[in-house]
Amino acid sequence: MMIVPTYVAPSEIEGVGIFATSAIKVGTAIWELSDDLDLLLTREQLARLPELQRSFIERYGYPHMSEPHLTVLEFDNGRFMNHSPCPNTDFTRPEVGYATRDIAAGEELTCDYREFDPSFTMQPGRSFLTAESDPE
Repeated sequence: MMIVPTYVAPSEIEGVGIFATSAIKVGTAIWELSDDLDLLLTREQLARLPELQRSFIERYGYPHMSEPHLTVLEFDNGRFMNHSPCPNTDFTRPEVGYATRDIAAGEELTCDYREFDPSFTMQPGRSFLTAESDPE
């Protein structure tokens, strides 16, 4: 669950992303796992779901870092955070994510999906902006 104010808007990275409503200082906790507000599903629960719902969870969910038999599905804006090889956050701890640098109001929050999903691979046809490919 995001613990800083964010909004969803079109992203230059892909589709939509989440953006900081106000400035966030380096080291600020921006997200925390909430057993009450994040859905945790077992493999068995996923297998029982209809294909449409299972596909949704596979798209927006990710494996729990310390309990890999669980999939985490966030219900807030966090599920729209885009991947970046040069993210402005750190999600290497299973219970909390941090800003790795100052983030300006209106700036997109990004993370490296590989920090919490070891099976993450880039999908064909998707392009993610990097510092090297930034047109500016």
